[in-house]
Amino acid sequence: MASVLEGKGLLPGDRLCIYLPNCLEFIDLFLAATRLGIIFVPVNILYRDREIRHILTDADPAAIVTTAEYAEHVPAGVPIWIAGELGETAATAPPSATRVSDPDAPAAVVYTSGTTGASKGAILSHNVFGVNAVNIVSCWRIKSEDRLLLTLPLFHVHGLANGICGWLLSGCRLMLTERFDHTQAAGWFLDFQPTVFFGVPTMYVRLLELEASTAGEIGERMRLFVSGSAPLPAQVLEEFRRLYGHTILERYGMSETLMNISNPYAGERRPGAVGLPLPGVSARVVDAECRPVPDNTTGELFLRGSNVFSGYWRRPDATEAAFHEGWFRTGDIAVRSPDGYFTLQGRRSDLIISGGFNIYPREIEEFLAELPEVAEAAVASAPDKRRGEVPVAYVVAAPGASIDAAALEAACRAHMASFKIPRAFVVMEKLPRTALGKIQKHLLPRWQQPE
Repeated sequence: MASVLEGKGLLPGDRLCIYLPNCLEFIDLFLAATRLGIIFVPVNILYRDREIRHILTDADPAAIVTTAEYAEHVPAGVPIWIAGELGETAATAPPSATRVSDPDAPAAVVYTSGTTGASKGAILSHNVFGVNAVNIVSCWRIKSEDRLLLTLPLFHVHGLANGICGWLLSGCRLMLTERFDHTQAAGWFLDFQPTVFFGVPTMYVRLLELEASTAGEIGERMRLFVSGSAPLPAQVLEEFRRLYGHTILERYGMSETLMNISNPYAGERRPGAVGLPLPGVSARVVDAECRPVPDNTTGELFLRGSNVFSGYWRRPDATEAAFHEGWFRTGDIAVRSPDGYFTLQGRRSDLIISGGFNIYPREIEEFLAELPEVAEAAVASAPDKRRGEVPVAYVVAAPGASIDAAALEAACRAHMASFKIPRAFVVMEKLPRTALGKIQKHLLPRWQQPE
């Protein structure tokens, strides 16, 4: 495949967009691009015209690789190459002798999910991918004897950097599916008999729907379940442990840093916490003036290490704003326990300041999700004339249950301070999410305070 790309005139530093579902060509193109020094730009397969146009304009790629089916979604103005045709040519092409020589050069530009606005391209070097793979393979003890079931989308770093690079470094056996499908999941687990599974919380919620006997059979063969990309509710972890006999290992990563903090493989996997910094990663919690705060004090999480990205593509202003004296400002609110475990409490942009009190939505969301009648919950701010802003809860009913707003309010009042009580409970059929399961709070319907 590298020889094919060379034959098309691509040079080191050129960008190549990949708009593909999970497939072998996706992996071949990633390896070929990194070998040649071409900058790999994966595009979310769920994106359409406006979103794709933004990436194409920003990345200015030499071409975009897709399928005949998906090509109709690609805006005009950029060469379109069909993945299957490239694969056929590569099957008989001679190998390329070219090897990238600068490990600090960009390997990929990965666009953030854009949950609060236009997405930015995070520049990830070859070293960042390498360091990440070494950390997860060593810390999670992935070996060649393991069998990895990978259902995550490869356009996201969770699937690409953890799944593909972890597989390649460990030499384990990989089963790659086009997507996660809860109706086929049991068959995949029972047939392939994996020992390792990387998932997101929404996948684990779906796996809780399997029969106890099936879950038990799957759990007998499994060694490690890992969760990331979105917060794992504590009650999901506990229910999964009862059903499958495994404690899910929750970890924390970002497009800009790949993996940075993880619960230990051997040691306490603390419910609600994301764990301890990985080797080579420094983490601190700071106040509004960027000064470190004591343990058990809430603040913004700063990170530093060889896992951190180089900056945002063609956005020097955003890059400068993202760093403070060499530390990356994650934008996540966190607290560190005296024994070193970090717990996330939501995004800095999600913080609600109501009448001078700080309200962290995740605390309310976790409580609501523990109620039997609630399947999912999201808490966002709404303007208020007297208090500035107030929390509003958006809830999805559990199967067969109905939502009684008065009952939810009473439950909250019995367990939380009065200023944290949601002003309203909005019932929804489902919450808006990204492809990796992150709730898109900016897409929640705006709540209007009654006159």
